Amino acid sequence: MKTVTIRDLRTNPRAVRETLKSEGETILTASGRPVAVMISVDAGTVDETLETLRRARGLEALRSMRTQSRQRGLNRLSSKEVVSIIARTRRDTRAR
Repeated sequence: MKTVTIRDLRTNPRAVRETLKSEGETILTASGRPVAVMISVDAGTVDETLETLRRARGLEALRSMRTQSRQRGLNRLSSKEVVSIIARTRRDTRAR
């Protein structure tokens, strides 16, 4: 995947648009570190594209939570234990 710096975006936006058009996606970097993924869209599909990205983020968050649960041994909790933890967390949150 091609990378584009913030400086490139600021000083030569046309070249960045052309890169997006030809590549479909690119990584935006600042000081050599990735800060964003840019993807090409058109006016007719922008809402669908955003929805797809949001779903992908949600799936990634779920995968991360499941991994953390397994590492902490929480995947072996019974339903009753889960309900108890949720109730306790809600009580603690209201008390703040």
